[in-house]
Amino acid sequence: MPKFAANLSMLFTELPFMERFGAARAAGFEAVEYLFPYAYEPQELARALKDNHLKQVLHNLPPGNWDAGERGIACHPDRVTEFHAGMEQGIRYATALGCPQLNCLAGKLPAGVSKEAANACFVANLRDAADALKKAGLRLLIEPINHFDIPGFFLNTTAQAIAIQDTVGSDNLFIQYDIYHAQRMEGELAATMQKNLHRIGHMQLADNPGRNEPGSGEINYAFLFRHIDAIGYQGYIGCEYKPATNTLAGLGWMKSLVNNP
Repeated sequence: MPKFAANLSMLFTELPFMERFGAARAAGFEAVEYLFPYAYEPQELARALKDNHLKQVLHNLPPGNWDAGERGIACHPDRVTEFHAGMEQGIRYATALGCPQLNCLAGKLPAGVSKEAANACFVANLRDAADALKKAGLRLLIEPINHFDIPGFFLNTTAQAIAIQDTVGSDNLFIQYDIYHAQRMEGELAATMQKNLHRIGHMQLADNPGRNEPGSGEINYAFLFRHIDAIGYQGYIGCEYKPATNTLAGLGWMKSLVNNP
């Protein structure tokens, strides 16, 4: 049976952030993930995890100026020093929170920078990050994101992520396979998961269109959940979707679609 982690940046958003940990536990989740921890002290977050008997399975490296629309700086040649400082900050938080892996957002292709230069910068930053995270006992992830939701995002497809993995050449770099983004960019979900399972460190889900809960759109999640079990994926699947109404009202999919005959 798949293991699910509540994404606290998307679920229970009717509550203040620090109250979402308890709400996730009360809803039956044993693990959580969220975009960024940096607005809070690590001790405060660690206490929320401990008090609610939750495991944190993922957060992202600092993304630059998120509120201004930045979605990562790893492919920005003029932001390498800032990237390395963020990498160190991410490691500190992940270590304090017992979080085993960090996602590195590639960012949007900067104006005036060629794709080749952006790719070279991304690869160099990933080599440094993969090595630093490995020394800290953490895994590094990269996530392809569809270019409809985030126009200009540098990393869009599984094939591109695999090529970057191969160029980086680290055994500590994995793909964060977001089913929603993959459906929008390429489809062929089941075969891609199976073929590249050894490259995938984490999965996330949402349905399409709308990015709402599983069962609300075109993706056959009952089949996919059986398939994910059958191919032997052992990690968590992050529930990174927008509830169509509210979180609790939309959680029925966990009973109706998981292990659905």
